[in-house]
Amino acid sequence: MKADKEAIFKALSDSTRRLILDELAERNEQTLYELTARLIMKHGLSISRQAIAKHLAALEDAGLVKSAKKGKYKVLVFDNEPLKHLLHGWIE
Repeated sequence: MKADKEAIFKALSDSTRRLILDELAERNEQTLYELTARLIMKHGLSISRQAIAKHLAALEDAGLVKSAKKGKYKVLVFDNEPLKHLLHGWIE
């Protein structure tokens, strides 16, 4: 579990990754294109889809984001279970 905690904290340490999670928490199941458009339009980020894909890889390594096939598209899904497990001992 220690490696999982490290991966989660590393993933959350970046402000762009936290914005990605905010966007997916607000509107789950977005494609990479949709997520990129929202980050650029809503938050004024100057970022490419490739850069976002790298951030998503860190979030997936931490178990915070999963991708799933929906029709012909791959959608991104926020999974807050790792956060619940991480905070469980501190909150109770």
